[in-house]
Amino acid sequence: MLELFKLKPETFGLDISDLSLKIIKLKKRKKELGLACFGERKIKPGIIKQGQIIKQDELTENILEAIKEVKGEKLGTRYVVSSLPEEKAFFQVIKMPKISAGDLRSAIIYEAENYIPIPLEKVYLDFQVISPADNHLDHLDVLIAAIPKNTVDVYFSCLKSAGLEPHALEVESLAIARSLIKDGITTSPVLLIDFGATKTSFIIFSGRSLRFTSSISVSSINFTEIISKSLGIDMAKAEKLKIKYGLEEKIKPKTKKEKSSVQKERSKIFEALVPALVDLTQQIKKHLHYYQTHSHEEHLSSGQKGKSKPLGEKSIPRGVSRILLCGGGSNLKGLGELLSLELKLPVEVGNPWVNILPGDKRGTPGLSFEKSLGYATVLGLGLRGMLENNKDL
Repeated sequence: MLELFKLKPETFGLDISDLSLKIIKLKKRKKELGLACFGERKIKPGIIKQGQIIKQDELTENILEAIKEVKGEKLGTRYVVSSLPEEKAFFQVIKMPKISAGDLRSAIIYEAENYIPIPLEKVYLDFQVISPADNHLDHLDVLIAAIPKNTVDVYFSCLKSAGLEPHALEVESLAIARSLIKDGITTSPVLLIDFGATKTSFIIFSGRSLRFTSSISVSSINFTEIISKSLGIDMAKAEKLKIKYGLEEKIKPKTKKEKSSVQKERSKIFEALVPALVDLTQQIKKHLHYYQTHSHEEHLSSGQKGKSKPLGEKSIPRGVSRILLCGGGSNLKGLGELLSLELKLPVEVGNPWVNILPGDKRGTPGLSFEKSLGYATVLGLGLRGMLENNKDL
């Protein structure tokens, strides 16, 4: 049957970020999912800046090239689920009375004016009623999301110019949560940290919904720049050294001569990154504290509304039970161990395949687990299209 007559057309995910485009198309095998094709294309700095598309024609050309370069099966569809920039979006969970669907939409639009910092006529506003994990409530918890129209319209225009049909546009954090949170539900709040090339995003997911998001400028490229400047080497070599040594405390060389030079080089890298690592951990503590002091009862099945536990002079909210890392920067050796030590919380690398591949598989041929960490957003986008088209998954 021609795609034109399909009620539910096949879709693929497209993650558009400041420095790259990533594509994922999933396929159904009986009642399981697998990878059909994937691809990544680097784009020049300046085409997109902090989520804002600056050069539309150049982005359109890069999208067309990225589509041609996919590995695996042919893409075979024009329908796309594409990302929208995290730093341009506004999220808030609000409480609403139990009223009819028609009345609820009007009431949410009225209530949203108290939370969205720009006029509602200048944003696209959407909402989702959050199903409680266990309890029967006398009210509705509603997640509202808004993003400026002038941001969305440019993304939409570029996709159309590339000959694509936008099936859905979704903010990055929602896609990341879909790829990392097993079965889309938690019994206590989980912090997702997307350590990307140009920014780091904090996403708190609890129960069945995203609860809080924020982004900071600390990034993987920042770390490379710091090493480059500190050691007086170019970015390419700094990146190689960062990947090779990371933050590991122990190196086991073969000879005493090698031991001396290797430990000296590793030490310089770690020491150069200390200020940035301190900044990163302090930012995480700050955001965890903000969430704990501003969060409302989340009606979790375990009933665990956490208490704060002292860490030095400040306390870390125990409402957040663990931290999952993703993004290309999360491959930095020793990062999880260091954060766990500083935050006194379990920290592990998330599995972006947890809701896609059967069993405990964490990668596929051609797309390893380590590389997949940078594909968390686009895997979530690809998964959205599959779940909407296949209710039995």
